[in-house]
Amino acid sequence: MEDLQSIVLLIDADNTQLSKLEDIIREISTHGRIVVKRAYGNWKKDVLKNWEEEIKRLAIKAEQQFDYVSGKNATDMALVIDTISLLHRGIYDAFVIVASDSDYTPLAIHLHESGVHVIGVGEKKTPISFRNSCDEFIFLENLGVEKKSRSTASPGPRRKNKDTAENNVDVSTEQDEPEESINWVHDLLREASDRYQDDDGYVNVSSAGQFIKRVKPDFDVRSFGFLKLPKLIEAFPDRYEMIKYPGKGKVKIVAYRVK
Repeated sequence: MEDLQSIVLLIDADNTQLSKLEDIIREISTHGRIVVKRAYGNWKKDVLKNWEEEIKRLAIKAEQQFDYVSGKNATDMALVIDTISLLHRGIYDAFVIVASDSDYTPLAIHLHESGVHVIGVGEKKTPISFRNSCDEFIFLENLGVEKKSRSTASPGPRRKNKDTAENNVDVSTEQDEPEESINWVHDLLREASDRYQDDDGYVNVSSAGQFIKRVKPDFDVRSFGFLKLPKLIEAFPDRYEMIKYPGKGKVKIVAYRVK
């Protein structure tokens, strides 16, 4: 994970779920300090009338953008113009675009070419072009599930054991949605092993995770029911052997070896 000092968070309110705002801020805050928080929309629209209290509470600056032509959304253009203006200040090292619209793909590419870290946040329906134009893409559906899991966790037949509660993001919804194919993750874990393994055949899980993110910016272990990559790897003891050893200070290094 990047250690970012100055993050710009720009939200397209027309393409974002209000209920996810706080989860978005919490998620991006794990990457570094958010210094700019702006939300764009035509706040006179009925569909956005419930946003006022939440953006006030979260200290997000609301940028009003009227729809000058019926049927045309000017929010996209306003967000793009502000992004370029902020980029030219040269004081921010990351931009977060919260939207599920492929129209932001050229903007993300331009930011990437300018040398800043680009994070996209959107729904799983977001076109692959926008997702791949970012250094990292986070699915809205994966945000807040840890909180939900903790609040709904209780002894009962759905909880198989303690590991299920710790490893799985949301056991109550596992049967509601088809499980995303995990085969490509195994392929990339094997490729990471071939590239980065030490003399004993082990590869640092952190290095493998960074490699997978570079190849697949929208990779998120929560899409497969796990909170952390080591937990996913541990779930396949027939494929991987894992070890832990001391790092600097109190840090523990987690590594795996392909069987």
